[in-house]
Amino acid sequence: MGADTKALRTRIKSVDSTLHLTKAMGLVASSKIRHASEIMNKSRQYSEAVTEVVELLTACGECRKSPYMQSNNSGKTKIIIIAGDRGLAGGYNANVFRLAREFEGAEFVPIGKRACERFGSGFLSSEKFTMEDGAKLSAELCREFVEGEFSKLGIISTKYVSIMTQEARISWILPLESDPSKKSVGTIFEPDELTILNAAVPEYVNGKLMGYIRESYASEVAARRMAMDSAGKNAQMMIEDLQLQYNRARQGAITQEITEIVAGSGE
Repeated sequence: MGADTKALRTRIKSVDSTLHLTKAMGLVASSKIRHASEIMNKSRQYSEAVTEVVELLTACGECRKSPYMQSNNSGKTKIIIIAGDRGLAGGYNANVFRLAREFEGAEFVPIGKRACERFGSGFLSSEKFTMEDGAKLSAELCREFVEGEFSKLGIISTKYVSIMTQEARISWILPLESDPSKKSVGTIFEPDELTILNAAVPEYVNGKLMGYIRESYASEVAARRMAMDSAGKNAQMMIEDLQLQYNRARQGAITQEITEIVAGSGE
């Protein structure tokens, strides 16, 4: 019985250490949520502004001559995949990788340590990915698209719905598609729409990319906060169950000792 109580004390101590760790990680995630959300909202605004300009340009008939609106015959698909730098964020990374499995044969460009571990070299940090990194990557991808190295560009990221809900998604970026509902009435582009569009596309790709990276990071922080809260609750319940078992084992040991003393005194 002594061995049982000793084992239970060890398990209680171990789970209690885990509880302290989950609480600490939950507090760190909570402190990052507000900042990550602010950056996400600013990136969304910039991405939406650049997208609006490109949509106005692609609605012009002349812009259909742009190489960014032409489909080449390479048949290759390139996908930027954005995952986290760390784990312990519930299903955040797993959901991204599950979606990626639907595009077998695509060439992946990973951003984030977990994505790099799975798909090879890329950008090791999604949290520290900068506008300069995005501009360099976007320019390279646009050049490869124009040269016909691939025919379709997509981005797998995570959509921030709420602090409790995040959804993995894929967004197709190139080739550009014309939206008939968008008309550039009253808008004058100099020197002309086609020239402006070709110059704006790398910035457009970068704007979309940065928006998705910032939203994915906010989703990761929120997912980690919820995961740590859930883990903390489970650890607390486990400690309570183990404490109950320990008390019963200790009570049983005391009862046995009393029985042995009484039996010994009667001999």
